[in-house]
Amino acid sequence: MNFFAPLALLTAASFMTTPLLAAEEDSPLTGCAAKRQAISTQIEQAKVHGNSEQQAGLEKALSEVTTHCTDASLRKERENKVLDAKHEVSRRQADLDKAMKKGDADKINKRKDKLADSRKELQDAVEELDK
Repeated sequence: MNFFAPLALLTAASFMTTPLLAAEEDSPLTGCAAKRQAISTQIEQAKVHGNSEQQAGLEKALSEVTTHCTDASLRKERENKVLDAKHEVSRRQADLDKAMKKGDADKINKRKDKLADSRKELQDAVEELDK
């Protein structure tokens, strides 16, 4: 009977910690913590591939992020990137409208491609806000 008491305690403890581990996996890192984690992952990859120059550069970047990055400043930087991307989409749309008025098919196609690229950059910037 004494043998089962520690086993029961261990089993109960493992069941109690399982939700904590699951919760940790469900909430990925965001902000500066995510940035530090991404750089750390790149450092490990550089180590694996023996790229010491890249590793040194990444370690410097990690040091800079650790020293200077705040979630508020990172959020502001990302919001500015979204704002810049919105302005770029507006500018590209105006360029397309102008080309359509002139009727130049070649310019219209080029402007459509550039507008599509700008919209993609805007979408990427918006998605980056929540990382």
